[in-house]
Amino acid sequence: MTTHEPHLLPGAPGAPGAPDVEPDAPPERVGFFTDTSVCIGCKACEVACKEWNAVPEDGLDLTGMSYDNTGALGASSWRHVAFIEQDKPLGGQQTQPELRWLMASDVCKHCTHAACLDVCPTGSLFRTEFGTVVVQEDICNGCGYCVPACPYGVIEQREGDGRAWKCTLCYDRLGAGQEPACAKACPTESIQFGPLDELREKAAARVEQLHATGVPDARLYGEDPADGVGGAGALFLLLDEPEVYGLPPDPVVTTRDLPAMWRHAGVAAAALLTGLATVFAGGRR
Repeated sequence: MTTHEPHLLPGAPGAPGAPDVEPDAPPERVGFFTDTSVCIGCKACEVACKEWNAVPEDGLDLTGMSYDNTGALGASSWRHVAFIEQDKPLGGQQTQPELRWLMASDVCKHCTHAACLDVCPTGSLFRTEFGTVVVQEDICNGCGYCVPACPYGVIEQREGDGRAWKCTLCYDRLGAGQEPACAKACPTESIQFGPLDELREKAAARVEQLHATGVPDARLYGEDPADGVGGAGALFLLLDEPEVYGLPPDPVVTTRDLPAMWRHAGVAAAALLTGLATVFAGGRR
């Protein structure tokens, strides 16, 4: 009886003459560093995001408080440029009148500990090989559990659709070796893309540079791996308190207490079953 070897393509691992190679290492975790100090509010990132991802138009009405026509992140606003007017000079500068604009492009934080992943019952939300968090709209059943789970209020269900939508960090572009559309379109490099560890170093260096040039309020947001979400995949250099930009000062993963809750529920269930067993056993005597 003759045995047949499996047919392998020439050069494939295990084929005759194929070199011994190690499996490819997983790609580095990537993310965004948004330097708000150089944002000019042009909204090129918003437009590029919509064009590449086919995100529908979500209204062109100004909020009445600034030149902001999107208001906040949502199902049809995966990038949102905030315009914040302040009666406050930049750093130690003296201006007449004392007025400045803070502009910042916000986006999904792609948390290290993502509560949206914890609560999704269908697996629609998943962690990619790049460390980002993506919604698969063809699997989403519209339950909406992820909406209140997000500590940043990023995810939203689209009206007339019901499914949840948010930034994918241009997952399709990453797979093709390209940077996300928003970073590609940013004319001032306010939005930078790359390996997360490198971005943390760049961000820290930029803060030091601003401090040295008389901008003591410059600070980083989302860079600390020890924070309530285990650090974010989107870092921000801010020129004021996070609350000024509509960001929670101390975000915490909303599902952090789930393990303890399940343990307590398990103990309670076991106690209940023990009590019932005792009652039934006593009734048989």
